[in-house]
Amino acid sequence: MTGKPRQLPSTALLAGAAALAALLTACGNGGNGPSASPAPGTETATAASTPPARTPAAGEPSASGGVESSAAGVGGVAGGRCHTSELRASLGGNDPGAGQENFPVVLTNTSSRSCTVAGYPGAAFTDTTGRQLGPDPARTPGRATPVTLAPGRSAWSGLSFTNPGVSGAESAKPAWLLVTPPDERDSLRVAWTGGAVPVSGTASRASLTVLAPGTGA
Repeated sequence: MTGKPRQLPSTALLAGAAALAALLTACGNGGNGPSASPAPGTETATAASTPPARTPAAGEPSASGGVESSAAGVGGVAGGRCHTSELRASLGGNDPGAGQENFPVVLTNTSSRSCTVAGYPGAAFTDTTGRQLGPDPARTPGRATPVTLAPGRSAWSGLSFTNPGVSGAESAKPAWLLVTPPDERDSLRVAWTGGAVPVSGTASRASLTVLAPGTGA
C-alpha cells in the first residue's frame, strides 16, 4: 500500500532557503564572503602611509640612480666648454702693418648647444706631411675671459708675426695651421694661405692673443 508523501515542516523549508541565499551571496563576492565597509579612518591611514611620488629636481639623483635633467636642458643650453668636435676653425684675412702680419684665427660653434671658450687656443704650422715648422706661437699677455658661443657664433684669437723678409729670420711656407681649442687635445686643421712664416729665432716668433667674441673682421 503506497503512503502519501511526507511534508517537511515549514521551519525546515525556511532554513533551507536561508542557506541557499547565503551561498548565492558568497558566490557573488568571489567566495570571500560579503564585503564590509572599512572601519572609520582605515582608508586615510593607508593612503598616508604611501606618500605620492615626487619628481626629482634638476641635479638630484633619480630612483634609477641617474641624475635628472631640467626641462631647459632639452634642446641644448649653455653646457660647459666647447669641445673640438663642436667647433670649426678658419683663418681670417691678413691685416698687415709696420712689417707685421696679423691674422684672426676663428673658432665657430657648429653644434646645437651653447658652449664656452676661454684663454688661448693652441696653434702650430705644419708641412704637407704633418711635420711642425718652427716653435709654437708665444702667448701675448692678456686676461682670459670666458666667451659663450651660441650655435653659429664665433670667437677669435690674433695670430701675429714679423714678416721674415723684414726680420731676416729663417722662414718656411706651411701647408696647414693646426688649431687646438682651449683645454682640448684634438686639433682642427686649416689650410694656410698666409705665405712664409718665421721658423727660427725668438725675435720674430709668432704670437697669439686671448680669445675674444666675434671673428676679428
